Amino acid sequence: MTSSHRPHPLFLGIDTGGTYTDAVLWSEEPRGTGTVVAKAKSLTTRHDLAEGISGAVDAVLDKAHVDPAAIKLVSMSTTLATNALVEGQGGRVALVMIGFSEADLGRDGLKTALGTDPLVLCEGGHDVHGNARTLDLAPLEAALPELEKSVSGFAVCAYFATRNPAHEIAARDLIREKTGLPVTASHELSAKLGGPRRALTTLLNARLIAMIDRLVAATEGFLEKRKISAPLMVVRGDGALVSAEFARQRPIETILSGPAASLVGARHMTGLDNAVVSDIGGTTTDVAVLDHGRPRLDPEGATVGGFRTMVEAVAMRTFGLGGDSEVALEDGGLRPRIKLGPRRVVPLALAGMVHGEAVTGELERQLRAPNPGRMDGRFAVRTGVPERLAAGLTPPEAKLYEAITAVPLPLDRLLTSNAQNATLNRLVSRGLVHVVGFTPSDAAHTLGRQANWDEGAARMGAELFARKRDGRGQPIATTPEALAERVLAALTRISAEVILETAFAEDGLDGAATVAHALVQRAVDAHPGIARFTVALDRPVIGLGASAPLHYAGLPPLLGNECVVPEDTDVANALGAVVGQVRVTAEARVSQPKEGLFRLAVGEFVRDFTDEDAAMALAEAEVRAIVAAKARDAGTDAAEIEVATDFKVSTVEGQRMFIEAHVVATASGRPRIAV
Repeated sequence: MTSSHRPHPLFLGIDTGGTYTDAVLWSEEPRGTGTVVAKAKSLTTRHDLAEGISGAVDAVLDKAHVDPAAIKLVSMSTTLATNALVEGQGGRVALVMIGFSEADLGRDGLKTALGTDPLVLCEGGHDVHGNARTLDLAPLEAALPELEKSVSGFAVCAYFATRNPAHEIAARDLIREKTGLPVTASHELSAKLGGPRRALTTLLNARLIAMIDRLVAATEGFLEKRKISAPLMVVRGDGALVSAEFARQRPIETILSGPAASLVGARHMTGLDNAVVSDIGGTTTDVAVLDHGRPRLDPEGATVGGFRTMVEAVAMRTFGLGGDSEVALEDGGLRPRIKLGPRRVVPLALAGMVHGEAVTGELERQLRAPNPGRMDGRFAVRTGVPERLAAGLTPPEAKLYEAITAVPLPLDRLLTSNAQNATLNRLVSRGLVHVVGFTPSDAAHTLGRQANWDEGAARMGAELFARKRDGRGQPIATTPEALAERVLAALTRISAEVILETAFAEDGLDGAATVAHALVQRAVDAHPGIARFTVALDRPVIGLGASAPLHYAGLPPLLGNECVVPEDTDVANALGAVVGQVRVTAEARVSQPKEGLFRLAVGEFVRDFTDEDAAMALAEAEVRAIVAAKARDAGTDAAEIEVATDFKVSTVEGQRMFIEAHVVATASGRPRIAV
């Protein structure tokens, strides 16, 4: 940076994925454009995410040859909250429910989510118009001395708190005064009705606070050691950025942060406002839709770990399809089709690179056999998890697990019966054992389109698979190359199918089983009689993932639209983390509990008016003030505010009758940067 011109500010984007942590250094230029200066990957270290972050960031700084002090903004997307909910992790939390009964626990999975964590029920709450019932916090006050010693935080949910949060505020203030522990109140997270689901969302948020706090603290500590003095932002599940401090209080909002960041990155890299985004990894393919430059959100709230929350997040569909998907043949039929996934297996090329002769020698032995074997090209290997996780195995499982080692063993020598195959599958589902087998990644190595692992092991695997017989007793492919081409073509075809399934689901035709029927039905409706059937997306596809250039090249003729694969597709998440905007909302409601009385509920107060216009004017003024403050807390000093009002009215004998008004203010802007 020897130029006399003032250099463009440098932004650092980080994404902690399930396998890799990515880092991108991005130079912002005028009018929102920018350039990727450097990018790097490091293996994610689940025991201490800061290690993986350190590896990726140090690598990207070394590549760019820049002074860390030149970085003016750091932003990260993370799967931490998502993984924690899927794996049932989090702190022990006390749930305080005001105005509810124990029967309400049976709704929306709340009882399952609560598990053995403590529950406190108190009298109180409000009605639909915000009128108070009698509040009694004595049970809570009596329980606090014991709870203070055994929980990491509290979740508070009161009946109709979205119409009047007074009782939640009273409970929150009491808990903070007596214990000093973190408290999440449901009205702070959602303005939607539905008490049990709001309680569920609040409970999950309270569980995640300590976890996200540790991640943010570790990241801040790492940045301080590298002398990077810049604001730290986090990607929310809807793709917006918020300050790390904001995310600390509302960690539930970071679920699906990674997929949301990839959509923001896809839009930035391509400039496309309307597209279907398909992100292919080793294990899964994630598909979502961009509309008018923003990700489509799930209107029902994000579902993670089997729990439907009230968190606005991207409407993402995930399929068990990737470069490491298991390759198999359909049962029956004269010319069986190639099946892929949904299970991930370790590619033969990767196993061959790591274990050498232990894998390649066995493949050579199987190739020398005069006839193909049912278990050719398949191995079992331990995953390396701690031995304590193998507790509770049945005798057959324990016996087979004992026989499997850290070096891959061929299944044709390991298994002696079909029953043992089922036992092996149970060990795989427990996460104790990996199966090694032929994958699309091996097919790519066989054809020379991928070269990071052992090409010889991949080719022998392709040769073994090609010897399998079809329904006529003939080999399914004449050469390893022909088999590999067929596998890669299958991956492209199935990718088209999952993209179409997502498109039909967005059009209201949900479910994999309806896809083919819906396509044919639509064709029949439009063209009765003999007709050529075609289908086309109304928008292009953006292909993301390191293997997207290989697997998505053949998509356009299958989908009737182009497929754009950006240059930096392999780090779309990390780029999305740094190019997004802060966006927050605030809501107010004006209802009419009785004729001539207009009740405003906004923020943490409720006020009555006898004039509708006065109530509406204050509603707009208040949501503007609240959203401006939230935007500053979320990390922007330059927010633009838009206000939308939705009236519910009826007409009685020609007269307009006011029922309710919903006022929503949205503030958005670029995050503040270090000066």
